[in-house]
Amino acid sequence: MFFTSTRNVSIAAWALGMTLFLGGCTLKQARVASVALTVQDVAQAAAKQSDPTIVREGMPAYLMLIDGLIEAYPENKDLLMAGCQAYGTYASSFVAEEERDKGEALYRKARQYGFRALTALGKGDFQKLASGNLEDFTAFLGRFKKEDVPILFWTTNAWASWISNNLSSVEALADLAPLEASMKRILELDDTFYHGSPHLLMGVYLAAKPPIMGGDLSKARQHFDRAFALGAGKFLMSKVLYAQYYARGLKDSDLFTRALQDVLAAPVDEAPELTLSNVLAKEKAKRLLGKAGEYFAAQP
Repeated sequence: MFFTSTRNVSIAAWALGMTLFLGGCTLKQARVASVALTVQDVAQAAAKQSDPTIVREGMPAYLMLIDGLIEAYPENKDLLMAGCQAYGTYASSFVAEEERDKGEALYRKARQYGFRALTALGKGDFQKLASGNLEDFTAFLGRFKKEDVPILFWTTNAWASWISNNLSSVEALADLAPLEASMKRILELDDTFYHGSPHLLMGVYLAAKPPIMGGDLSKARQHFDRAFALGAGKFLMSKVLYAQYYARGLKDSDLFTRALQDVLAAPVDEAPELTLSNVLAKEKAKRLLGKAGEYFAAQP
């Protein structure tokens, strides 16, 4: 719901190059393998990009390309996961909070690609089981192993983001229980994934929910603290989410301000693969600080 992945973003020039590349290939198996590897290479390069404008302007072409590749290879789990991440990244990074309809559509597509990627693993129809009996779905999640965590995590993240943009929907509210079961399974399998992001996801979830629906700020704080330890202070988005959800939930304006100021003072490239994510975290920190008066205006 809630935070940015920068592993599947690109530039418009790459879209043209890939189109030409695909047109020259003749062997389907080699073509799929080459596409998947190229997507990974571009994602790694984009994650080190310090200018988000380049990524922002290239994303629409990349999304169209990913859609086309999935049309050609609809059961390729690597391309489906790339689509899940790309649409989720675009929505969380470059779509304003006020554009809820646009964000909902993007997160919906990210979620659907993720569900299809998980189904492509051959363990069962993920979406069908998630929509069924919770006990059966929880048992089904037991089939997933540590090597499945990347697909399971990015799908769950997109799913959570879709729900948060659809809280007035009966469909979305019905998904809360299976979503939480998925988050718990990821934590069981590998809580260290992507700098402790499973703990961030659970921390945001617990801090954002009202107590009457199972929200718990104390437990949320435990997950944020674990995420900070696993990220070793290099993943700045963790502090942004801590301020946005935990500090605001606690109604602690001083904690909110300190956390965001820490983000603004931190270097962005201490971990090169987090450069773009950290630049975006600083941008978000500035926006949140600008709204501090609005967020805490009603407090005595």
